[in-house]
Amino acid sequence: MINEKTSYKIAIVQTSPIFLNKNATVELACDLIKEAAKSGASIILFPEAFISGYPDWVWLLPPSKKDMINDLYREFITHAVRIPDVSIDLLCKAAKDSSIFVAIGVNERNSESSDATVYNTLLYINSDGSIAGKHRKLIPTGGERLMWGQGDGNTLISLDSPFGKLGGLICWECYMPLARQAMYQSGVQLFFAPTWDSSESWQIAMRHIAREGGMFVVGCAQCVRMSDIPDSYEFKQFYPDEREWINKGNSCVVGPDGKVIAGPFEAEQSIFYVDINLSEIPSQKWLFDVAGHYARPDVFNFEIKKNK
Repeated sequence: MINEKTSYKIAIVQTSPIFLNKNATVELACDLIKEAAKSGASIILFPEAFISGYPDWVWLLPPSKKDMINDLYREFITHAVRIPDVSIDLLCKAAKDSSIFVAIGVNERNSESSDATVYNTLLYINSDGSIAGKHRKLIPTGGERLMWGQGDGNTLISLDSPFGKLGGLICWECYMPLARQAMYQSGVQLFFAPTWDSSESWQIAMRHIAREGGMFVVGCAQCVRMSDIPDSYEFKQFYPDEREWINKGNSCVVGPDGKVIAGPFEAEQSIFYVDINLSEIPSQKWLFDVAGHYARPDVFNFEIKKNK
């Protein structure tokens, strides 16, 4: 039986990885884990694809630039992680040394099979340094499909922890009603939403999802300047000349009543800290429990198909 802690501090990382540099980004992540723990955080959340960078070129390059896309994918997969590998071992050690729960977005190679496909994965590491689980994004969006494979129902999970029930979805799969229902039905209380989306519509979605699920929602995005991408990458020429920010972040935390607790943090590369209290959840569930008295299993059938 886990003794649940209802009130604690979470850390939200909103900064840029070292672009397509796995070793340097893992070192950066370990430093940020230690910094967050020293500041009293019990949980730290990193953005989508933090190790080792979001492939934003998929929104820039036309199909005619096939050679450039091929070269980028070769580098992209070279700097992806396997779970486990030496890079993951370092993250686990940092979590254990700092006694902090880590949720981090990674580009993950399919080491269980061909080792040549990359998944967009949210990795969970316990505060004792053990791997708690992972979630692979079910469906990449638009041009992302050139870079990432599709996850399956096996990784639609939430985790029991000393900090309540933890789980999440990645970026636009948060817009999938049935994926959300899977998380609600699992009883998730702290919902992670690592993303690349920094738009106003994403902020609206975060508020809706928090209110719909009666839970805390943490939206966490990379905050990336043009200067964070080395000039040696040719795809940079496809951005407007005057552009300073590739992504302004706009990470936020929303309470179970749908009200914003913190953020959005715009164009700030930092770690942000927010205190939450899970005891606020029951009063919201009393009125509307989407996976409880509002679920109506006598009317609707819901099933998650998992591979055996």
